[in-house]
Amino acid sequence: MTHRYQLTGMTCGSCEAKVKSALQAVENVTGVEVSKTDNSATITMDKHIALSDFQNAIGGTESKYQITAIHHDETAEQTRGWLQTYKPILLIFAYITGISLLVQLGSGRFDGMQWMRHFMAGFFLTFSFFKMLNMKGFAESYVMYDVLAKKIPAWAYLYAFVELGLGISNLIDFNPLITNLTTLIVMSISILGVLQSVMNKKKIQCACLGSVFNLPMSTVTIIEDALMIAMSATMLITIL
Repeated sequence: MTHRYQLTGMTCGSCEAKVKSALQAVENVTGVEVSKTDNSATITMDKHIALSDFQNAIGGTESKYQITAIHHDETAEQTRGWLQTYKPILLIFAYITGISLLVQLGSGRFDGMQWMRHFMAGFFLTFSFFKMLNMKGFAESYVMYDVLAKKIPAWAYLYAFVELGLGISNLIDFNPLITNLTTLIVMSISILGVLQSVMNKKKIQCACLGSVFNLPMSTVTIIEDALMIAMSATMLITIL
């Protein structure tokens, strides 16, 4: 996508070169053209980039260079960019939710505990599948942020098989106490590294769907881990 921005503060060729270089260094930018004559910048990018990211790149809000959007709604573009980035994971959640609800429809009545078990089965089986498509790629991403994998790299490879086991266990309703306790422990460990990365604003790839999709670490990752923790905790409370 290509957007045109108003860019003020450039007074000479040196300014143009400086600003152009700074904007080209922004992640996901593929092309930049700037002009001090008409105070503009035309930027081509792989996906939508927030206006604030460009402003920070050229010195922040206190800089003499100021960039503003032209002919497009920045909020709408951010929303569209977010949806485009997270489309794979949103579709996966929609499919798992829909299928697990259809199972309940077939049984004639809604059983909340059974629905959660089927949802968790679908979640772990699907996510383990994507990790196993490229185990090496997943492991390399996972060790970048997971607290346990950083200390024990082998855990990055084992994790996909643990997810597979949890998926099968939920599917066949194997020993709910052990299955949900394991889920609670594993996902609690997993969310620690995610929280650290998001809070420190580290720009690293989320390994939740392996290396198949380039998903950035974000609150979406926290939500998916927290959801599994909440479901397993609820089922444990019911069992006990």
